Amino acid sequence: MNATRILRRPRVLIVGCGDVGLRCARRLLARSPHVRVIALTSRPERAAVLRAAGVMPIVGDLDVPHSLRLLAGIAPTVLHLAPPPASGEDDPRTRALIAALTAPRRMRAAHAVRATTGRLRTRSHGQFKPAAGTRETRIVTDAFAPARVPRLPVRLVYASTTGVYGDCGGALIDETQPVRPVNARAKRRVAAERRLRAATARGALTAHIVRIPGIYAEDRLPLARIERGMPALIDAHDVYTNHIHADDLAAIMLRAATHGRPARVVHASDDTVMKMGAYFDRVADAFGLARVPRITLEAAEQQLEPVTLSFMRESRRLANTRLKRELRVALRYPDVDDFLRTVGVEDVNSVKSAPATPRAAKSTAGRRSARR
Repeated sequence: MNATRILRRPRVLIVGCGDVGLRCARRLLARSPHVRVIALTSRPERAAVLRAAGVMPIVGDLDVPHSLRLLAGIAPTVLHLAPPPASGEDDPRTRALIAALTAPRRMRAAHAVRATTGRLRTRSHGQFKPAAGTRETRIVTDAFAPARVPRLPVRLVYASTTGVYGDCGGALIDETQPVRPVNARAKRRVAAERRLRAATARGALTAHIVRIPGIYAEDRLPLARIERGMPALIDAHDVYTNHIHADDLAAIMLRAATHGRPARVVHASDDTVMKMGAYFDRVADAFGLARVPRITLEAAEQQLEPVTLSFMRESRRLANTRLKRELRVALRYPDVDDFLRTVGVEDVNSVKSAPATPRAAKSTAGRRSARR
C-alpha cells in the first residue's frame, strides 16, 4: 500500500539541480509536501546533498545517453536547468534528454517474477514453469516480451539565456526579437531551443522556454570582482544589463511548468533598467566597498579577458510583459535595489565566510552575467 501511494505521488524531475534547482525543489516541497522531487546528477557524491534537501537523486550523465534509461516516464514535469557542453555550436545533451524522456517505457514481466520468487521461471514447450524450489506465480505478460507502459505527457521547462539575442544596441526588446547569437555559448542555447520546439511540434513533449539574464542572490554577487578593482566601462561605452533574483527565477520556472504556453518564450527578467557599471556601484555601496574604476572600451580590450569582454559588447533591455500577463508572476524583488536594501555592510563578512557553491566559487561579473 505504501509503495502504491509513493508511485501515485506527483513527480517533478530536475535536470541540473544546482543552486537554482535546489531553490525550485525547496519551493515545491514547501508548497506541496506530497510532491516527489527527483534530480538527475552526474556526480554520485552529490546524492547526499540532494537527499538532505528532500530530493531523490538519480545518477545519470547527459553526455552518456545509455545512462538516462530510467528517465522514460519517470515524471510528467521536467525542469531542464543543465547547461550545454563547453564547446561546439550544438547541444547534444538536450538531444539525449529528449530521447530519454520520450522513449517508450518498457518493463519485463520477468523482473516482477524475480522479485516475487527470487528465481526466474524457465520456458518449456511454449509454457512458463516455475524454477525448481519456487512457488507458482501468475504473470500476465510474456516474461521475455517487453510490455509497453503508457507514458505520461511531459511538460518541460528549459532554462535558456537572453544571450541568444546578441547585441541589440541597448534597445528594449520582447520575446519576438529574432535571435542573433554571436558566440558559440549562445549558439548552443539556440540549438537546444530549436530541438525542444521541434519535439513540441511533433507532439513528443510540451516545452516552455524561459530566457534568463544575470542571476543574483546574496551569495551570487560580484563582490570578488569589486574587491579586486576589476574595471567597468565608462557610461558612454557601458551596456545595459538585465537581472533576476535566484528565488524569483525558481518561482518563474515552476510557474512556467503549470501556466506556460507550448513552445512559448518568456523573459525571466525583473524591472531593473541599469547599466553594468551602475550595477557594480550599487553592490559596492550596499556592502561598503570602493567603487570599481571606469575605463573606455578600447582600454578594456587591452586589460580584460575575452570572456568578460564579450559581455561588455552586448547591450539590451528586456521587456517582461509576458512574465506578468501570461504567467502572472509577482516578483519578490522587482528591482535590484529592492534586494540591496535588505543587505548592508554588516552582511559582507557573512557572505565572504559562507561556503561557496560550485557556481558561486566561479564568481566574476562576467560569469554572473553569463545568462544575460
